[in-house]
Amino acid sequence: MGNCWPKPVDVLPPTSRFSSPPSVIKKHISTPPASNTTTVAAQPNDDGGVMGKLVEVPASGKIITPNLKMFTLAELKSATRNFRPETVLGEGGFGTVFKGWVDDKTFSPSKVGVGMPVAVKKSNPDSEQGLKEWQAEVKFLGKFSHPNLVKLIGYCWEEKTFLLVYEHMQKGSLESHLFRKEGAETLSWDTRLNIAIGAAKGLDFLHTTEKQVIYRDFKAANILLDADYNAKLSDFGLAKMGPVNGDSHVTTRIVGTYGYAAPEYMATGHLYVRSDVYGFGVVLLELLTGRRVLDLNRPGGEHNLVEWARPMLPDKKKLRKLMDPRLEGQYPSKAAYQIAEIILQCLEPDPKTRPSMEEILDCLEQCNGIKMKPRRKNTARDHRTHNNYGHRSPLHVKKTGSGNVIGNQGHHAHINRSY
Repeated sequence: MGNCWPKPVDVLPPTSRFSSPPSVIKKHISTPPASNTTTVAAQPNDDGGVMGKLVEVPASGKIITPNLKMFTLAELKSATRNFRPETVLGEGGFGTVFKGWVDDKTFSPSKVGVGMPVAVKKSNPDSEQGLKEWQAEVKFLGKFSHPNLVKLIGYCWEEKTFLLVYEHMQKGSLESHLFRKEGAETLSWDTRLNIAIGAAKGLDFLHTTEKQVIYRDFKAANILLDADYNAKLSDFGLAKMGPVNGDSHVTTRIVGTYGYAAPEYMATGHLYVRSDVYGFGVVLLELLTGRRVLDLNRPGGEHNLVEWARPMLPDKKKLRKLMDPRLEGQYPSKAAYQIAEIILQCLEPDPKTRPSMEEILDCLEQCNGIKMKPRRKNTARDHRTHNNYGHRSPLHVKKTGSGNVIGNQGHHAHINRSY
């Protein structure tokens, strides 16, 4: 499944709080499109194994009765050629991920290149944390079905070894494409935006299920890409059920990945649904700049991406300098500036003032409709147009359902802080 599942950080250093950025998210509410459907497994078979009855469910996702294949350790050894080193896809705190092959109908182990590829996540022996994360994965991914959540096919618990079997994501993780993969083709602006939209859909689904789910470890390494660069969220080992009985948050031990974890959670252990929104903003910033959230190889003052880039995001001229140079200017400036505004809102220190994922998704989909206009080269007129690009009339001020002010004039508008 690519270079994914890096080890979570249990002890996180304190994070400085930031001054409030302007509330300038542009929200566009349109008529919902006709619902598409996708086929998923329904009730489990008596033997708990092979895929059985199929039903049509909305493509937006649904809570389903799990129908997971119960693999034996011998089957998974056969599927991965006894977990040979050359089949390793990645390693992390839970253990190691191997590539294997199974029959696409029965899920029985098959020869390399025959049937369908799978990713087999194998825990470290006698790992208490590995057991907890294994249980969380089965609990959440065994229950939810959504096009933007990685599909869990089955599991194995045998000889003190815990294994999970997922669909194989051909392009690996977003992290590997942005930061690790040598010689990889640069992700285009459209591809980056589509990845952000797909990840936002997955997170929005989790936040709006019957019982809200807090993902808790949203980061580039946990966004996996299929052959067409469609994004799916993976690694639910740290996922947590959201607050109940009118509570605003849940209190839990601090785990996660430094740089992506929300400051209120790191400081107090109070976990809000919109703590995930902070991490989403960090990933958006990585997509925009092509930089890691933490990089000690950068010059002094640039180690922490959020602290370094945040003051420059509201300035259109400085924003151009922040953009990933690998894009070579091939992006619509207006869309980039609107996404910079989304990032600022996501990074609000107070979770109550952050937008919901539904609001963010609406804005991202509108940004996706903004395309670069063709320009003729070497004319004074085009030079002026280029210099003024993105400086058109501001958007109308609107308010979201949560009371946040949206639109480019939000800098000067009253903000309703109700949550």
